Parts: sequence; structure tokens; C-alpha cells
Amino acid sequence: MSEYGSAPGSGAGSAPRSGPTPVGGDGGTLIVVAKAPVPGRVKTRLTPHFTPQQAASLARAALQDTLDAVLATPARRRVLYLDGAPGHWLPEGIEVVPQCAGGLDVRLAAAFSLYGGPALLIGMDTPQVTPELLARGLDFAGTDSWFGPALDGGFWALGLAGPDPALLLGVPMSVPHTGAVQRQRLTASGRRVRDLPVLRDVDTPDDAARVAASAPGTRFAALYAELCAAVR
Repeated sequence: MSEYGSAPGSGAGSAPRSGPTPVGGDGGTLIVVAKAPVPGRVKTRLTPHFTPQQAASLARAALQDTLDAVLATPARRRVLYLDGAPGHWLPEGIEVVPQCAGGLDVRLAAAFSLYGGPALLIGMDTPQVTPELLARGLDFAGTDSWFGPALDGGFWALGLAGPDPALLLGVPMSVPHTGAVQRQRLTASGRRVRDLPVLRDVDTPDDAARVAASAPGTRFAALYAELCAAVR
């Protein structure tokens, strides 16, 4: 969970997937932590392989794919916890809440403090996420929390049956052991923890290629193919 508009891009990269159809389950609150896809502010590690404008377009596509999955997941509330201003990429049915100031641990803790009851928090770096995965992370029968590890050592999802912002404060973010520390916080608090599958965040050009190949039906994959074809 490393990055949380309107960027240039058209054609396959802007074409939506088929309309979301909610999957089964009661749902709680789904929170997407994101940064507005503005060139030079997002996906900077994709440059110079891609231009800042192209990197921002890929970020926008990843965010749109994520919001598609959120809209197709039964939930009491669907929230975009946003750093920046929303653009035409924002679909109907998503509530926008501005991020507070502070480090990432402070901002994630604040996101959980906004809502009572079960909540699942995810980032914008996993366009391959599915409604089925999100619905699983909102099902707290038999567990108190869900943890979605990322391949880079962080985490792509954190679900809490009873949100407690203190669980995130002080966790070192964007380092190789972020996930291990966060999961240990959960177990040390006495909570039962279940794990979601490991997913790859899109941070580097290699990540982008692998995620696009693993999720061919997404906006992200279509735009990635379009951009790669343009430079051949």
C-alpha cells in the first residue's frame, strides 16, 4: 500500500469493464486509500520507462479498476479516502472523504476512525483485486481481522471487525517489513487474524507488466498494452 484525476489517456485504457454486479454477502464499509492520479505525483517509480503522464494514466486505470471491484461488492458504505481532488474518473456510488495530514500510519488510522462497525481498507495499487476477494475480507464470521499481504512486504488490505486506529499508529510504512509489523500488531492485540491471498502491488515497470498479464480484462491491462505498443 504505497500510493493512496484526470490524466491523459484514451482508447483502450479508458474503456470501462462491464458494469459491476454485486456479489453475495452483507458487507460493512469498504475504504479505498488513494492519491489523485496527477502526473508527477503518482507512480513515479514507473518513470523513465513511462512518461509522468503515462504513469498517471496507469494509476488512474488502476484506481478505476479498484473502484469497479468495490462497486460490485456488497457494502454498507463505499468510501474513497483521497489525497487530492476527484476527477471525471470517479464513478457514482462512491463517497469521497479527504485524507487528513500526517504520515501514512496516521492517515490510515484516521480512515478507520471515521466509521463504526466492520471495515476493510485497501489501496489503489492492485487493479487485479476482485469483488470476491473484497467480499471475503468483509466477512468477519469466525475472525476479528483480515490481512492482505503484498509481495513487496507491505499489505494491500486490512480488515477489522471493530476498527481500532491505534493498531496502525507507529507502524513503519513503505519498508520491507511493514506487513510483518502490522500483522504482529493484530495478533499481539489478541485478535483472530485470517489472511487474504498475497497480491503484487504496481510500483515498478516489472510489477506493471506482471499485474497486466495476470488481469487481462482490466482497464489497467488494456492501457498497459496500448502504451507498450506505442513505443515499439
